[in-house]
Amino acid sequence: MSAPVLPGYRHFYSGKVRDLYAPEDGSHRLLLVASDRISAYDYILSSTIPDKGRILTAMSLWWFEQVADVLPNHVVSTTVPSAVSGRAVLVERLEMVPVECIARGYLAGSGLVEYRKAGAICGIGLPPGLENGSRLDEAIFTPTTKAAIGEHDENMDFPEVERLLGADLAATLRRLTLEVYTRGESIARDRGIILADTKVEFGLRDDGTVVLADEVLTPDSSRFWPLDSWHPGQSQPSFDKQFVRDWLASPAADWDRSAGTPPPELPDEIVERTRQRYVDAYERLTGNKF
Repeated sequence: MSAPVLPGYRHFYSGKVRDLYAPEDGSHRLLLVASDRISAYDYILSSTIPDKGRILTAMSLWWFEQVADVLPNHVVSTTVPSAVSGRAVLVERLEMVPVECIARGYLAGSGLVEYRKAGAICGIGLPPGLENGSRLDEAIFTPTTKAAIGEHDENMDFPEVERLLGADLAATLRRLTLEVYTRGESIARDRGIILADTKVEFGLRDDGTVVLADEVLTPDSSRFWPLDSWHPGQSQPSFDKQFVRDWLASPAADWDRSAGTPPPELPDEIVERTRQRYVDAYERLTGNKF
């Protein structure tokens, strides 16, 4: 799925999901377009999920409003070219922080793997006996490196973040990440959804102001579980792309991650069920119909 040509904008970067454009008028802005691409296990899949970009954009805009009193965000305008209407926003051009800021309130994914090996995540010791899906006593900040497409993010401990960014900025990012997560977790829980963990992106204005950027609290950047079926000790049903990861890891996919070959195309049923999970997450969280 190639980035569309947009009159008045110059395409200059494509990530796993988003495409970036610079206005040709030279303004200090960027056009951020969310595609229907989906990634898993550090691969961009050949299959796309219909409407995914529109859902991610609408959900991020809703969440930006919910945390507006915590910190500013990068959105300047939702008036965008008609070809990308509903899936794009005009945003501030920021200096992006080179750290993936992650908050975890539950044990899952790579955090579970590290806990089982070391009894800790990113140098933070956790009590013994926790299981897949266990709720932590309090949310923790578990940053990672920001790897290039196709490469793996690596966990960092907090002193590494301090060395990279300085003690003051590192402390600010930890505080803001946990505040965004805590606000999101509370709102989601009231709507019958567990926000297990989330990745937050930050940028810096020229004056040093920390700004919430990219996306926030979406099924691409977070784990969402239905509250009424949460049972620690097993994999949890999800409203996020974990469903795709699970299928790729199943015998039905007939794919060996260790072989270095790209993942197979997703069956139509998996595509539609994934789309429905994104729609369900949006509607249950925001109360709006998609």
